[in-house]
Amino acid sequence: MGRIKSALEIALERTESVKGDKTSIDQFEAKQKGKRLANEFLDGQEAGPQTALEQELKKIPKEQQASFTQGVFDVLISQLILPVSKEDEKRLAAAGKGLRVIIADSRFAALFTQLTQVLSRYLEEAAQYEEAIQRQYAPKLRQKEEELSRRMGRPVQLDPFQDPEFIAFFNQNMNGLRANYQALVDQAREQTVQMFALK
Repeated sequence: MGRIKSALEIALERTESVKGDKTSIDQFEAKQKGKRLANEFLDGQEAGPQTALEQELKKIPKEQQASFTQGVFDVLISQLILPVSKEDEKRLAAAGKGLRVIIADSRFAALFTQLTQVLSRYLEEAAQYEEAIQRQYAPKLRQKEEELSRRMGRPVQLDPFQDPEFIAFFNQNMNGLRANYQALVDQAREQTVQMFALK
């Protein structure tokens, strides 16, 4: 009668012919390292991390540089989005500095300067839109407050952003503005991807 093999023995026999592809593993690790460094770069932008990014790029073996820069690029390109607040502009500026390190195309600096100006204008316009929308909706909000005050027998003050009707009105008006600027951001991202591909 034959010997019964353990599950481990069977698994080892089946995987015996499978060898780890050292090159693939190195490429994967280089890409992960690039992503990690890009995130550190974004988090520590005040400490002059651009030089750290440049220094690290020089240390990476030539055969791993493409994977490393792809990892860095993947993280930094994800930052090219419509900002929500002024704080987002700092992160966007850091992403631009990092992208300049890995994109050899000299046109990128001009493209990024244009993009930051456009997004700064977007934040200004968004703030003006918000003010105008709130002013336009104020009479209706006061009417709702008066109605609720009568019903409850005490003064009621409503936050417009807690009123579903206001939120719908706000989004309807803001979506047009966002769509216009989103198209510009998408175009800039596409051009950035093209420039990175040419490196």
